[in-house]
Amino acid sequence: MAQNIYDDAAFFEGYRQFPRSAQGLGAAAEWPHLCAMLPPMARLKVLDLGCGFGYFARWAVAEGAAHVTGLDLSQKMLAEAEKNCAGLPVTLARADLETADLGTDQFDLVFSSLAVHYLADFDAFLARVRKAVRDDGRFVFSMEHPVFAARANPEFVTDAGGRQVAAIAEYLREGERRTNWIADNIVKYHRLISTTIMALKRAGFELDAIEEWAASDDDIAAHPEWEKERYEPMFLLFATHAASKP
Repeated sequence: MAQNIYDDAAFFEGYRQFPRSAQGLGAAAEWPHLCAMLPPMARLKVLDLGCGFGYFARWAVAEGAAHVTGLDLSQKMLAEAEKNCAGLPVTLARADLETADLGTDQFDLVFSSLAVHYLADFDAFLARVRKAVRDDGRFVFSMEHPVFAARANPEFVTDAGGRQVAAIAEYLREGERRTNWIADNIVKYHRLISTTIMALKRAGFELDAIEEWAASDDDIAAHPEWEKERYEPMFLLFATHAASKP
């Protein structure tokens, strides 16, 4: 089973203080870019993997999705999602994305936000996603950027010119990282961009778009605390579609 740190009371209380937790999609820096990668929602059957507080499921229904299935390992997350999606055509269930059977040819769109870097076996996960999505269906997801994720505990240093620069260590060594974020020893997995793309190809997905999100001048004017995002990419966004099964 994947690590379920989000059901730790102290961790969850810290996590819910973040703007994206308290305010929803509009407070997620990468959301406008990820949203632009999504197909029109009208009449789609959608699977949201790592649904968290249910903000995406609620948005998808408002945009016309016929039904959203949201899966998360955390019971505390699901309790929040139940409140945010009350009365909507949204089904929520507890599931470990490392092993969950996602069904066969059930969904037009599979979506996942900042969850796949918690998974040890990415290839097996992708095989189950491909099985779940219909031919020509979409898989759109975000992950921590490998430059950010490579170092267990990201760090900035000042170079000889006085600039803030990101310290990167062991970028080419893939695998488990244990980081201290809200709590100690949070388990994540570092993968290269090339590894991610080739895994998608093996699973039967074709790449439509990829974006290494960075804060713009307008972003930083509105959110000065994002200044460091000029120096180290935090998010990597993918839009793919499922090739026809043989």
